[in-house]
Amino acid sequence: MKKIMTETRQHFIEEDTLQAIFPKGIEQFAEIHDFEAGEFINVEGDEPAYLYYILSGKVKVYFTQSNGKVALLHFLGTHSFIGDMELLEARYYSKGIQASQKTRCLAFPTVHVRELLLNDVTFLRHLALYMSKKIMHNSAKMSQSLAYPLENRLAEFILMSENNGIYKEKHTEAAEFLGVSYRHLLHVLAQFVERGLLQKDGRCYILREKSILEEMATSIFATAIYD
Repeated sequence: MKKIMTETRQHFIEEDTLQAIFPKGIEQFAEIHDFEAGEFINVEGDEPAYLYYILSGKVKVYFTQSNGKVALLHFLGTHSFIGDMELLEARYYSKGIQASQKTRCLAFPTVHVRELLLNDVTFLRHLALYMSKKIMHNSAKMSQSLAYPLENRLAEFILMSENNGIYKEKHTEAAEFLGVSYRHLLHVLAQFVERGLLQKDGRCYILREKSILEEMATSIFATAIYD
């Protein structure tokens, strides 16, 4: 993780959106943190020291199940929060958060900003809307797994997780996320390659026909939780 201290105030000056979300005076506590692809922003089970607001990039959210398997839960994109439940001091087991591509976040030390944020009506309203949209997103994901065939859901997953035209998610994680067998996933990926939608390159896949994948996608998974 790399801290970019000099650009923080400039972000608040230039970004009207940030001024509409966060209370006046919070910029004195703000930092900008840059994370490289694959870097963990938060280790599962550890209480986050910061409330993060994603400015650019994308992260993956993980959770370890009772049988010891690590499951990919969902992705968070631009304008999403990390550490929002912990900010509210809810009894909450923190998930593992990993950058899936280069990601830049506004970072607020929770211990310094909790009282300021929890006493600001505008911020709390925004946070409530964000959380309700996240719940709706997760509900839509569950219903979609029953309503659409795998090729549509896989196209959506590829678009959601690709980075600069490259798809390289682990097959085991993708299969569990999509609720299908490992063999079924490989079969549909092979079909995508045969149709020229993807090109296999070692352990990765190059997106060759992104527009066709977008037509196949169901427009739920690839939508950021908060836009």
